[in-house]
Amino acid sequence: MTDLQIETEYDAYYPGNEMVVTALWEFDQPPDSLELRLVWNTSGKGDRDLSVVQTVRIETAKSSGREQVTMKLPWGPYSFSGKLISLIWALELIAFPSEASIRKEIVIGPNASEVLIGAAKEA
Repeated sequence: MTDLQIETEYDAYYPGNEMVVTALWEFDQPPDSLELRLVWNTSGKGDRDLSVVQTVRIETAKSSGREQVTMKLPWGPYSFSGKLISLIWALELIAFPSEASIRKEIVIGPNASEVLIGAAKEA
């Protein structure tokens, strides 16, 4: 059995704030380590961009557990949606060596909300 979970207090955050993340896992065999990543990616027309902004390694010898991590959020780029492209922030939890993973999308932006551009505002 493999079970990974990411818990946060909120789904949307102000840039520059701190975010408390709880990583939970349960495996039949203990993973060597886990990695919690703060990433953003673009979605839409054109090339897809991806950036890993922060990585926290969790060393463990247990097949199940929980770890609370505090991450300082960057000042940008903001989460946004437009007619042609969107920028999406997410947390990813990856177990090694199996590379089992889970992803939780979050929003980082002014007023703790996504910026809507052009036609996305009208929708």
